[in-house]
Amino acid sequence: MVAAQPAAAANPTGYQNVRINEVTSSNNDTVELYNAGSTAVSISGWKMSDDGFSPQSFSPSATTIPAGGFVTFNSPKGLGDADKLVIYTAGGTLVDRVEWATDKAKPAMARCGGDGTGTWVTTTAATTFGAPNSAGCPASPPAASRVRINEVTSNGADTVELYNGGTSAVGIGSWKYVDGDTGHSPVSISSSSPSAGSIPAGGYLTFDSTLGLGDNDSLLLLDGSGNTVDSVTWTTDGAKPSDERCADGTGWFRTSVTATPGSANSCSGSGGGGGGQTGHLLGGGGSLTGGCTPEAATGTGSAPAGTAAWPGGLDVTIADDVCAFTTSTGPEGRDVSGLAFDPATPSVLWAAKNKNWLYKLVKSGSTWIPDPSWSATGKQIRFAGGSGQPDAEGLTVGGNGHIYVTSERDNTDNTAPKDTVMEFDPAATGSTLTPVRQWDMTSQFPQLDTGSKDDANLGFEGVGYVPDGWLTANHWTDPLTGAAYDPAAYPLHGSGLFFAGLEWDGTLHVYGLNSDGTFTTFGAIATGKVSVTDVMFDAGTQRLVASCDNTCGETHTFMKINAAGAIVPDVTYTNPAVMPADNLEGFALAPTSTCADGSREAVWSDDGIYGFGPGSTSYGHALYSGTFPC
Repeated sequence: MVAAQPAAAANPTGYQNVRINEVTSSNNDTVELYNAGSTAVSISGWKMSDDGFSPQSFSPSATTIPAGGFVTFNSPKGLGDADKLVIYTAGGTLVDRVEWATDKAKPAMARCGGDGTGTWVTTTAATTFGAPNSAGCPASPPAASRVRINEVTSNGADTVELYNGGTSAVGIGSWKYVDGDTGHSPVSISSSSPSAGSIPAGGYLTFDSTLGLGDNDSLLLLDGSGNTVDSVTWTTDGAKPSDERCADGTGWFRTSVTATPGSANSCSGSGGGGGGQTGHLLGGGGSLTGGCTPEAATGTGSAPAGTAAWPGGLDVTIADDVCAFTTSTGPEGRDVSGLAFDPATPSVLWAAKNKNWLYKLVKSGSTWIPDPSWSATGKQIRFAGGSGQPDAEGLTVGGNGHIYVTSERDNTDNTAPKDTVMEFDPAATGSTLTPVRQWDMTSQFPQLDTGSKDDANLGFEGVGYVPDGWLTANHWTDPLTGAAYDPAAYPLHGSGLFFAGLEWDGTLHVYGLNSDGTFTTFGAIATGKVSVTDVMFDAGTQRLVASCDNTCGETHTFMKINAAGAIVPDVTYTNPAVMPADNLEGFALAPTSTCADGSREAVWSDDGIYGFGPGSTSYGHALYSGTFPC
């Protein structure tokens, strides 16, 4: 086959980042274009066609689309119930195309799960032309909408990779694909890959295009009814060695360094194929107040090998007021360390501040603030008996609804380690909380007891409660018995185990915390990281997450139970690129019950409140809010 040839006229920079984002075949036949790139794109002289007329000029609401912006126009020719829409540059290069079956564009067809990057779904509410699609997208998109073009090459074999980001297998036996040559008819995937019957949840499928893929080309994926599922366009050499989504199934496209068909994308390229979208850091600002002393991060290290790009949204919002967590015990630890959403009340976010404070946070607009009905200034915590100042680092919500906090040392004697887990009842009254129970594991870590406050500060940095149900369902092997874990063998431990992260070496230490004040030690688990600053169990991905700050390149390792019954790293992600590389010691993912349009909230906390330094909008702020796929 002859590969598609580039147009004679030059195309505007970033044209491949312009996507058809919404279209209706009801009455005015309106079309919305979205610029998913990081620079404005001129659409002067662009044309459109459908399946029955040649390219026609149209009159857009603006001739330039800003980065992250929208332009709308009404089709110069009517769009039918079952039709297609094709957009071309002034030079005749295909930019994007969408096809729909009868009534699928009524009230509209829209990209859902992310403007410009989402897949096509028939909207279930009013149209949203000129604005983000989220308001018109269905709450639960069909399973097929999670199948995405994930990687494509125009480098010899012309290989295409599809990825299923959903939770169930999707049959694609009748699906088709076509390239950017409008003279080509769609080709059955099964004819290119006879084994292509379905894609398992979280799985990949590859096939070699029989149409030939060239420079300045496109690939479009259609379901069995002829509806467009996904599309991608690339520039000259943009798909050599490949054009890949970063991250798998959710992010925008970029030119790779190494093609990885059939496996997770490398996401190590420069962004040449898709424009290198980087997102925006929103919000923040304000003047520092007394007692609020930002501290620059130290000890920055590299991310583990094979780390993938952040799989959620690229935009991040600063989500607290400046100097919001100043307390009477001084700036040591500066601000918030550990974070945990309350699974019983997902609108609540619990936070620990190093120098013995606990906060119950709720949303006020886009900002997390202390819940005034609990304490507008947080509550001070003590060790058992009401003594000391716990160096509170990590926290989690247990199966009983209590808050479990880890401490590395007593800040009244900060050269000695005191690695403990404390259980607090959030319903307790008063401005100071003492533990219901406390477990002391200090003697297990003699390497921290050197008389150095730096060594004493490398103990329990995070903790995550893991329900027994996950451990038994995935056949975790009990290190103490060598057999499958049996919760009944430990009658006093409650309904789950606690995984404490050791900052010293990045290991997770597993404990059963017994109601009589004793504990069972189940040994240590390697995370593949040199340090751990927070730990959580995410029911949405069914993974245990070990996070690390700038020491490990701001990364989050999702861990699974393998076929041998061991807990091992599965995938590691970086933070969104717009975030600073600081002491971001806290990380929490909202429960999936909060999902909207395929995403849920992710929150990070900066222990040093340094942001990008003096004069930046992030200086003096502790919390950042982004999105993560459902």
